[in-house]
Amino acid sequence: MTTTPNEQYFSASPSSDDVRRTLHVKLRGRKLDVQTSNGVFSSGRLDLGTSVLLRHAPMPPAKGVLLDIGCGWGPITLALAMESPEAEVWGIDVNERAVGLATENAAANGCGNVHAVLGDQLPEDLAFDTIWSNPPIRIGKQALHELLMAYLPRLKKGGEAYLVVQRNLGADSLIPWLANELGDGFTVGKYASSKGYRVIAVVRR
Repeated sequence: MTTTPNEQYFSASPSSDDVRRTLHVKLRGRKLDVQTSNGVFSSGRLDLGTSVLLRHAPMPPAKGVLLDIGCGWGPITLALAMESPEAEVWGIDVNERAVGLATENAAANGCGNVHAVLGDQLPEDLAFDTIWSNPPIRIGKQALHELLMAYLPRLKKGGEAYLVVQRNLGADSLIPWLANELGDGFTVGKYASSKGYRVIAVVRR
């Protein structure tokens, strides 16, 4: 079966060969070597949207429970773990290969506070102080909405989420939709714009 890269990265088990490559990346000022592979999101470089999020998101809390939705090979998860080494950082993905890579990259870069797991392995009772995500827009609007609403309501009171979404892929329409769905206990708005992307802030009051 032939699949496109966009189909593969949100497949549970990519059909492509697991061919590892090393990337040299810079995450919030820190230079790292990481492993990527076929069948995971942005395997050949640090994704531009992820770069925008990492450039603009404010410092996460020093302690608490932090979440990366759609972790891929782990750039956002690693950035959270290095910014907040005393926090508990969770990276989730539907892609088994991505979760494995994120786990290996965390270990290789000394991030012992990382748990990279499949979404259904995330403890159901966890609530989050901060969520950062470059969400998988290409899974489709309905699936994206379901994914975001599975985790954003689990923000703690005072907790914040920062999502990066390409402007021409619906960032501006996502803001009022999230505000309506999350309701009066949340504020949702544009936090930053850069290179055709919006960073959306969601705060639980």
